[in-house]
Amino acid sequence: MDKFILEACVDSVESAVIATNAGANRLELCANLIIGGTTPTLAMFQQVRKRCDNKIHVLIRPRFGDFCYTEDEFEIIKEEVRQYNKFGADGVVIGILTPDGELNMQQMAALVKEAGNMSVTLHRAFDMCKDPQITLKQAIELGIDSILTSGQANDCVTGKECLKDLCQLSNHRIEILVGSGVNAGVIKELYQHTGATSYHMSGKKIINSAMVYRKENIFMGLEGFDEYSIWRTEKTEIKRAVTLLKEL
Repeated sequence: MDKFILEACVDSVESAVIATNAGANRLELCANLIIGGTTPTLAMFQQVRKRCDNKIHVLIRPRFGDFCYTEDEFEIIKEEVRQYNKFGADGVVIGILTPDGELNMQQMAALVKEAGNMSVTLHRAFDMCKDPQITLKQAIELGIDSILTSGQANDCVTGKECLKDLCQLSNHRIEILVGSGVNAGVIKELYQHTGATSYHMSGKKIINSAMVYRKENIFMGLEGFDEYSIWRTEKTEIKRAVTLLKEL
């Protein structure tokens, strides 16, 4: 698997350990994966660092929703990049757009500067931008190391034509990290069609909470979300993907 990256997206220490033991060679650490991921706490990062010896890239996203941020939100993002640099993260995963759907070059440049020697990934804000080819060129210009993308589609198989174009346009100047819907069942097809060698997956399953007593009809978050269902990385899913990549 030397020529491939399998990045596991995890939002708990438990999932991070499972993914690492299953063979993922990189982690994207976040919180609240159920809403697309938000910034994890430093305490979670430090605990994962104690338990896992692979590279840890940290998602920096202050809230659910779009990627056009207020000045206060931008200051929070910048400080979190600074803090994770200080505490030894291997990389950060960031993205800011303008109201017109373009990459916010000024703010992104400031974040790349704060990242210092850390790897920088442009997250799926890329999939919400107006022009992926222009944004790809801008990411390279900024010195960003990787773009996490589904090819501007809801899942990577649907977006495989765009992914193929991005891999060709990148010309190995930036990593195209394929995400959204990645599993062992689609990696071979994606690799053969696009040439991409980096993949991002959660391999999640839903497990029941340990709670025995369960209060009904009270919601701690959005109504309809099951308070007693927990997303957890499934070791078998990660291992299947690792095995497949070793065979390619």
